[in-house]
Amino acid sequence: MNGAHLHLLINHVPVLGTIFGLALLAFAVWRGSDELKKAALGTFVIIALLTVPTYLTGDQAWHVVKGLPGVSDSVFHQHDGAAGVAFTGSAIAGVLALGGLIWFRGGKPVKRWFSALMLAGAIAVAGLMVWTANLGGQIRHTEIRSDNVPETGR
Repeated sequence: MNGAHLHLLINHVPVLGTIFGLALLAFAVWRGSDELKKAALGTFVIIALLTVPTYLTGDQAWHVVKGLPGVSDSVFHQHDGAAGVAFTGSAIAGVLALGGLIWFRGGKPVKRWFSALMLAGAIAVAGLMVWTANLGGQIRHTEIRSDNVPETGR
């Protein structure tokens, strides 16, 4: 197993995990359930931690695929930049979520303003994750690049 294998194995976790956490938090707010809100906060902490190895294996994956036919340096650099922003967003959300779990422990209800803050942050981080994943997919999947123009006349 090389760096590309490892990165491809784990790179979906931050994207799907953030979307899951967002959905769980939205449902918890809709239901008014503090238990589910805290479960969603725990999800964001776990996803932030799991984002670390995903981010760190990106350069290893690049060293494996650079130079392969169809691999674009410019797409990689766009993905790498987006990954840094998404990683930072996930880390911030994870730290806020951990702070919330500590602050609202012992049966204290999760404040509405905190739930709203986490929802807004989760939406932003989910968007960043999807954007990053799309750019990452374009590194080897030329068919999803915007510069891919299908042949006409067939």
